[in-house]
Amino acid sequence: MSLRVSAINNISQGKDLKGPASAKITALFGENVFTLQKARAFLSDEAYKSLLSSIKGSKKIDRTVANQIAAGMRQWAETKGVTHYTHWFQPLTGTTAEKHDSFFTLKGDGTAIEEFDGAALIQQEPDASSFPSGGIRATFEARGYTAWDPSSPAFIMEIGNGKTLCIPTIFVSYTGETLDYKAPLLKSLESLNKSAVEVANYFDKNVSRVSATLGWEQEYFVIDEGMFNARPDLVLSGRTVFGHAPAKGQQLEDHYFGSIPERVYAFMRDFENESYKLGIPLRTRHNEVAPAQFECAPIFEEVSVAVDHNTLLMDVMNRVARRHGLRVLLHEKPFAGINGSGKHNNWSMSTDTGVNLLAPGKTPKTNLMFLTFFVNTIKAVHDYSDLLRASIASASNDYRLGANEAPPAIISVFIGQYLTKVLEEIKERVGDKFDEQDEAILKLDLHRSIPELLLDNTDRNRTSPFAFTGNKFEFRAVGSSANCANAMTTLNTIMADTLKKFKQDVDVLIEKGEKKEIAIMHVIREYIVASDKVLFEGDGYSEEWEKEAAKRGLPNLKTTPLALDAMVTDKAKHLFESNEVLSHVELEARHEIELEKYIKNVQIEARIMGELCTSHVLPAAVKYQNILINNIKGLKEIGLKESSYANQLQILEKISEHINILSDLVEKMIEARKVCNAMTDTRTKAIAYESQVKAPFFDAIRYRVDKLELLVDDANWPLPKYREMLFIR
Repeated sequence: MSLRVSAINNISQGKDLKGPASAKITALFGENVFTLQKARAFLSDEAYKSLLSSIKGSKKIDRTVANQIAAGMRQWAETKGVTHYTHWFQPLTGTTAEKHDSFFTLKGDGTAIEEFDGAALIQQEPDASSFPSGGIRATFEARGYTAWDPSSPAFIMEIGNGKTLCIPTIFVSYTGETLDYKAPLLKSLESLNKSAVEVANYFDKNVSRVSATLGWEQEYFVIDEGMFNARPDLVLSGRTVFGHAPAKGQQLEDHYFGSIPERVYAFMRDFENESYKLGIPLRTRHNEVAPAQFECAPIFEEVSVAVDHNTLLMDVMNRVARRHGLRVLLHEKPFAGINGSGKHNNWSMSTDTGVNLLAPGKTPKTNLMFLTFFVNTIKAVHDYSDLLRASIASASNDYRLGANEAPPAIISVFIGQYLTKVLEEIKERVGDKFDEQDEAILKLDLHRSIPELLLDNTDRNRTSPFAFTGNKFEFRAVGSSANCANAMTTLNTIMADTLKKFKQDVDVLIEKGEKKEIAIMHVIREYIVASDKVLFEGDGYSEEWEKEAAKRGLPNLKTTPLALDAMVTDKAKHLFESNEVLSHVELEARHEIELEKYIKNVQIEARIMGELCTSHVLPAAVKYQNILINNIKGLKEIGLKESSYANQLQILEKISEHINILSDLVEKMIEARKVCNAMTDTRTKAIAYESQVKAPFFDAIRYRVDKLELLVDDANWPLPKYREMLFIR
C-alpha cells in the first residue's frame, strides 16, 4: 500500500477530537512565566528592585544580586517540577536554540545538591562552531556566549513529562559581534527610544521613554500528518514543488472566516492553552482565505517580548500539531495557485505617559505630535525602502511577494484618502510661510476626518506592503516563517535615524528665531514633499503600478539575491553604525548568511525535484504508459480499427512527450546546479542559482509533472494531491 493511500485511509478512521478541557484563560495565563508578581514572591526586596530596574530602566544587574535572582528563579521553577535550565536564544539559522543543563551538581565531598547561581543565569558558553557567522569566526573557533536578557521573562517549557526553565538571551561571538536576531533588535529599540524621546519632548517634557509595540498576525496551513509524511517535498522544504490545482480551490471564498473544522479546532484550543501558560496573549483565531489556511493574532506587546512570543509560538504550534496527527506549514507558499501566508507586523510607538504616538489627537498640539511621527515614518520608509525590502527577503518569501495575493516587491505606503488630503493640504503650501495664527493648518481639521478614517478607511488596501491602519502601521510583507526581529530591527533603526535628522532640522529653524510649532510644520512639509513618491493608494498588484513605480524611481527587486544588496551599501553601513545597532562587519556577515540560506534553500528544492521526478513521478508515468501500450496492443490484436483506440494513442503520445521533456529538463537542471556549485563567490552563486537553476527549470519541470498528474491513473499516482491535502480532514 502506498503512503498516499495509507494516509487517506488513516484519516477516514478518525481522530480524537476532544482537545484539552476548557479553562478560563486568566487562570492559565502566565502560569509558566517568571513574572514580576512571581519574582516578588521568591526574591528579596534588593533582588526584586534590581530586576525591576533592569527591566524598566535598562540598568545592569550586579553579579551579587544576580545570585539572589538565580536562587529565587530556581526555587520557583522547582515548585513546578523543573530539573533543567537552558539559555534560549535566536541564532541566525531562523530557528531557536537551546542547550539544557541540570540544576544537579556534586560538592567536593560528593554531596549531591541542586544549584543555580548568578553566573549561570547571566552567561553561558555554548559551542558556536555550527551556527552561521558569515565569516566572522572560523569553524575551529567554537566559543560563543549567551547573555541573559532581563527584559524578556524566563519561562518553563513543557515537552511531554519534562520541564525546562528557559532564560531568554542574546548570542554573541567570542570577539563580541552579534550572532543572533535579538541583540540588534534590543539595540535598535534603544536607538529609537533616544531619538523618539527627544522629538516627543517638543510636545511633552514629561516623556522619558518611548517603546515600540508590535502585534503580529500569524498565518499558517494545517494538513494531516500522514499526508505530510507522504510528500517528501513538504518534509524537506516545507512546500509542494509539484501539484496540480484542484477543481475547487479558494474561488468560492467559502473558507474565509468560515466554521473551523473540528479537528483543527481541537488543535487550536490545545496550542492556545500552551501559549497562555507561556504568557503569549493570543486573542484571535479564524479561517484564512485559502483552504486549510488559518490565522492567530495576539494583543499588542513591547516589540522584543512580542518577537520572543512569536518565535516561541511557532515552536509550540509545530509540537502540539503532532499530538493531533497534524502538521503546521509555516512556509510562505506551501501550495501553488492559492494564497500564501504572511506575518503582518502591526507596529507603533507609545510613551511612558500612555500616549500612542501614531494615534491622532483631539487638540492642535496632540495632532501636531501625531503628524510629526506619522510623516517621519513615511519619510523613513521612503528613504530606506530598499532596506525594508531586504529585511523580508528570503527564498520562501519570493514565492509569495507579488503573487496577486500578497504585497508586491515594491515598497510603498498606503495612508487612506483622508490623511492623503491632509498631507496634500500641507504640501500645497510650498512657498508660503506658516503663520503662528494659522489655526487651520495647525488643527488640520483632523477632528472631523479621523472618525471617518477609523470607521471606514482602516486597512482597506490589502495590496499595500506598508499601510496605516488607524493608530499603527502594518508591515504586511513579512513572511510567515520569518523571525519578526529582522524586519523590526530595520524599521526601528530607520525610524530612529529619521527622527534624529528631524530634530536637527527643526532645531536649526528654532535657532534662527522660528517658533517651535512653526519650525516643526516647515520640516513636516519638507518631508512630505521629499517622500511623496512612496505614497500609493491604488492596486499594488497591477501592471500599471509597476510602470508607475518605475517612473517614480521606486525599486522593484523581485528576487532575494538582488534585494539583499541593500544590506551592504555605504548608506546602510552608516545607518546601522551611527545608530549603534550593527557594525559594518556584522552587516557584511549577515549579508553572507542570508545569501547562503538562499543558495541552500534553492539547492534543496532542486534536489527534491530531481529525486521526486526520478523515483516517484517518472516510474508512475512509465508504469501507466505500459498499461496503455498493452491496452492498445490488445485492441490491435483483436483486429479493431485504429480509430477505435485513437484516444488512447493521443493520451499515450502526451504522456510520452511529458516523460521525455521532463527527463531532459531534470538532467539539464542537475548540470546547471553543478555549474553553480563550482562558484566560490557567494553573491554570484546565489544569483546564478536564481537565474540558472530556479528561473529556467522549476516552473518548467512543475508544468510537466502537473500535466502527468492529470493523465496518469489516479490509483497509480504516488503523491498526495492538492484536493486530498487541502480538503480531506
